[in-house]
Amino acid sequence: MNWFGSKSTETAARGPVLVVQGLDVYYGRAHALQQVGLTLDRGVLGIVGRNGMGKTTLCNAITGLVPARGSVRLLGEEILGATPNRITRRGIAYVPQGRRVWPSLSVDETLRLVAPKRRDVDRVYAMFPRLAERKSHGGAQLSGGEQQMLAIGRALLLEPRLLVMDEPTEGLAPVIVEQVVQALRDLATGGEIAVLLIEQNLGVAIDVADRIGVMVNGRIAHEMPAAQLAGDRELQERLLGVRAGAALEDDEPEAATPMSPAEDDDGAPLRVYTVRRAHGDSGPSLDAPIERSVRGYTRWNAGGTAGPVADIPRDAPVSFSAASRTAAPAAASAQVFDFPVAISSGRAAYVAGTFDTKGRELLYLKQCLEKLGLRVVTVDLSTSGKPSTANVHPREVARHHPDGERAVFSGDRGSAVSAMALAFEHFVRTRRDLGGLISAGGSGGTSLATQGMRALPVGLPKVMVSTMASGDTRPYVGPSDICMMYSVTDVQGIHRISEKVLANAAHALAGMVTHPPAASAESKPAIGLTMFGVTTPCVQMVAQQLSDDYDCLVFHATGVGGQSMEKLADSELLAGAIDVSTTEIADEIGGGVLSAGATRLDVFARHALPYVGSCGALDMVNFGAWDTVPERYRGRNLYRHNPNVTLMRTTADECRRIGDFIAQKLNAMRGPVRFLIPEGGVSAIDRPGQPFHDPEADRVLFTTIEQQFRSGSDRKLIRLPHHINDEAYADALVAAWRDVASRSGREAGHAAHR
Repeated sequence: MNWFGSKSTETAARGPVLVVQGLDVYYGRAHALQQVGLTLDRGVLGIVGRNGMGKTTLCNAITGLVPARGSVRLLGEEILGATPNRITRRGIAYVPQGRRVWPSLSVDETLRLVAPKRRDVDRVYAMFPRLAERKSHGGAQLSGGEQQMLAIGRALLLEPRLLVMDEPTEGLAPVIVEQVVQALRDLATGGEIAVLLIEQNLGVAIDVADRIGVMVNGRIAHEMPAAQLAGDRELQERLLGVRAGAALEDDEPEAATPMSPAEDDDGAPLRVYTVRRAHGDSGPSLDAPIERSVRGYTRWNAGGTAGPVADIPRDAPVSFSAASRTAAPAAASAQVFDFPVAISSGRAAYVAGTFDTKGRELLYLKQCLEKLGLRVVTVDLSTSGKPSTANVHPREVARHHPDGERAVFSGDRGSAVSAMALAFEHFVRTRRDLGGLISAGGSGGTSLATQGMRALPVGLPKVMVSTMASGDTRPYVGPSDICMMYSVTDVQGIHRISEKVLANAAHALAGMVTHPPAASAESKPAIGLTMFGVTTPCVQMVAQQLSDDYDCLVFHATGVGGQSMEKLADSELLAGAIDVSTTEIADEIGGGVLSAGATRLDVFARHALPYVGSCGALDMVNFGAWDTVPERYRGRNLYRHNPNVTLMRTTADECRRIGDFIAQKLNAMRGPVRFLIPEGGVSAIDRPGQPFHDPEADRVLFTTIEQQFRSGSDRKLIRLPHHINDEAYADALVAAWRDVASRSGREAGHAAHR
């Protein structure tokens, strides 16, 4: 595509577009760029590498934004030392990391301010139709992807010979990444503009660039054709110091073949991209597609922690003697400075919150995390419509709401906050580079951020600094492993107290992200078991019999206990469950205080896990101390369990409703199911002579489940003449578990061979 008339003849006549030689940049005593050299004849040169390796510093040095030593020649003309505006006029346009669009100018005003002619603005709109739809919107009203399109269009209107782009796909949704990548492909195909592309997304870099340079500790350690790096997984791992679990598939054939659509762990489609473009006289032609081994648009090391780079030592300590402090910094033998880069540099620390009211505090968290070497993505959850300084605009988050952006920005503040919390919950599930999440705020901000945190798997670091952390935190934490830190003062301003609290929170998150726990030597699969005081003997016997083969995790069925077990199942940390004590369902139906909610058991409809269930403690609804029992229940069969717990016997009608609930949930389960009914009683106080012995109510419960349960070859309901705490009943539960576990294993084996 021709932007402003071809410059290819001029470029060919004057030699390479860009030649960098012996480039050095210092930040104090830190030697950030060390004798960097590269040549860009034409097309696209991609620079990849971990955070802190000097990639952005290279961009800033070429564009005159930081002092440097050495040589930078544009079309044969030395430009090092010139001011940034002169460098821009000579033909270098810069698309910086973070976009940096003017928040107060509309899209059209921004482009017209730069464009020599109106028809050039129309060319930008033709390239990015979304900008044409948003031409009257201010920069602060655009999503991150729209801001990136605007930044690219703004740069192209400068009629550049060289386009320098720093992380153009950072923080963008996959569909927007694809649009930006297509724009880069169009530029590469046009031929009149050369591109220096800095990119952490290895899939994008390989897909767009002709050649790839790998940057390590301030130097270009290797440079090679993109096709060579794309087809050599071992080379990617060796040069980039990482095994990319999400970006590289171990089971993918060396010579890629056409693939049917598949899904990754996030449910997003994975594709093998075919690149059709010229690679020079000796490379493949436009008609010779190159099958890339990098799948999807993921960060190149998002799948695991980065390993050491073999070719340049990184473990030698840096010492500054008196002589070195006085020596000229331009010494060619200067020692490599080891930046404190996070081990898991492919994962970003996300800072989320309402930037319209807590922007200063959230940016302070960002600053603390960046000083510790982490890559940071800021996410604005504001609903006020005010301009945003975050990487991810509120409207971009809002678009993840099931009903779209309008559901969030409805004009009603109360519903807007609730809708934004739901949108954020969906948003975080799409982020493949999310290595940890931190926020700070009051009651509203805490509700917003923690709803997203609860959607994340157990084990992924989550920190919430809140004024609500000194009270009842269950509404915010729920069954998740959120770390809540009391802010002491209100989250308002940076002062001697908030500095310490926020810095401590940032250091806590950084420690969790960069120092994940070592893998446990325990190789046994984990199973979840639910226990209540009145079913304890049963669960203890089951756990004892299975302890040699399984890591038995017992959860107290007090509402949050069942939620916690199911959270681990949702996080794929359990091999299945022996749900002995389903008593939380009785509290849900009967209005007790220990309900796990209406979604109890739904996780087994989402995941095909083996499930063994029972009727443990379904004879009771739980309340607090005696005087907390609602007046309407005072005439019921009540039992004072202890001074703080009062139990109420379920009636036949409640048992019928409980049976309906359980049967519907069992019928929706995807994995092998065994549900065992203890006809002799469901709790320690449900047997002859005990206060809750009610054979008629139990009969209604058992019959309702049996009549509505849909049985099958892998779905069985078993009635046994035992009491729930009998040894024979525990033996039956263990036998049922071994049956469904073996069937689940066979199914997994069959799936692997299909």
